[in-house]
Amino acid sequence: MLARKSIIPEEYVLARIAAENLGKPRIRDRPRKARFIAKNGACNLAHKNIREQGRFLQDIFTTLVDLKWRHTIVIFTTSFLCSWLFFAMVWWLVAFAHGDMDKACPLNEDINKWKPCVTCVRSFASAFLFSIEVQVTIGFGGRMMTEECPLAITVLILQNIVGLIINAVMLGCIFMKTAQAHRRAETLIFSRNAVIAIRNGRLCFMFRVGDLRKSMIINASVRIQVVKKTTTPEGEVIPIHQLDVPVDNPIESNNIFLVAPLIVSHIIDKRSPLYDISANDLANQDLEIIVILEGVVETTGITTQARTSYISEEILWGHRFVPIVTEEEGTYSVDYSKFGNTSKVAAPRCSAKELDEKPSILIQTLQKSELSHQNSLRKRNSMRRNNSMRRTNSMRRTNSSFIVPKVQFITPEGNQNTLET
Repeated sequence: MLARKSIIPEEYVLARIAAENLGKPRIRDRPRKARFIAKNGACNLAHKNIREQGRFLQDIFTTLVDLKWRHTIVIFTTSFLCSWLFFAMVWWLVAFAHGDMDKACPLNEDINKWKPCVTCVRSFASAFLFSIEVQVTIGFGGRMMTEECPLAITVLILQNIVGLIINAVMLGCIFMKTAQAHRRAETLIFSRNAVIAIRNGRLCFMFRVGDLRKSMIINASVRIQVVKKTTTPEGEVIPIHQLDVPVDNPIESNNIFLVAPLIVSHIIDKRSPLYDISANDLANQDLEIIVILEGVVETTGITTQARTSYISEEILWGHRFVPIVTEEEGTYSVDYSKFGNTSKVAAPRCSAKELDEKPSILIQTLQKSELSHQNSLRKRNSMRRNNSMRRTNSMRRTNSSFIVPKVQFITPEGNQNTLET
């Protein structure tokens, strides 16, 4: 079937659509920059075209620890098999050179007539089993060494030394892989978003950090860095330019006592890279704020490090973290379900530089905040009054329903008796 023609001419529709498209500004989405540090702390960096691969073999222990578990297990399994096979070949050659292959497995009374280097080694399979027994110290008792061959004694000593070295390296690698620092960092959490708000009369950048374990992080310190692409006056482009950001801490050092979740703040002043950035400029900024938490694990004594980053889309302007620590029955309780929750607060939309130049903006903002706080208190009090009045009315209705009715009885003499039932 043919489509019906519209009542409005097609030329008019096309002209109207073109006029609407011309009137609307075209906003192209800015390509998102790759993160330098992921939210889970992993570094988004790929190493390519490394020519000197032999440097990794010079530090073989660190290389084994950095490998994945499947690669480590394959390497150690191959090491054991190769050592067993190599010494099995050596034991077979020792028995073959001594002429033990042609002799039967001697009994206890026949040992005085013929003494082999290793009893009951007549094939490569038996030599392989004896190699495993020697290195793993099983000792089934069917095969054993004699004092007939000094060469066999030397081979026994060498195999024990090689087996001890392989076991020591394997146990060390397994211990280091299971006790790596990033394992402890899995229970160190950061808030999903960072906030910018007024604190103590200054514009501050804030985020929340917490520890899920009861074991503490000793000498915990927090560092903040801003990573962005910059161009020097000489025209040099620095793709990853790192700038240190001071942390607001009443203590002289950056150490924190991380028993309960803390809000770490950075005062946006003249030293801050965020000094010239306003709320409207924040969305267009191509920067990344990296947060690094370092400390010593109390139980193992290993230094651990937890990392995360915040890009411009993850920074909430004019927000504040809700309190999550309360005192209940003489103990402090932490509600981790509200760990990343924020609430809107009055905050100037201008940059910290404009705020320093015009202090009246801060005063107006604080007045608005005070008015909004008073209005919220009034609303809360009115809601409480309404709720109390509703409860009072409901109680009155309930009491009125339980009032005992009065019943009048008329006797034949005409007297009225009133009884309550």
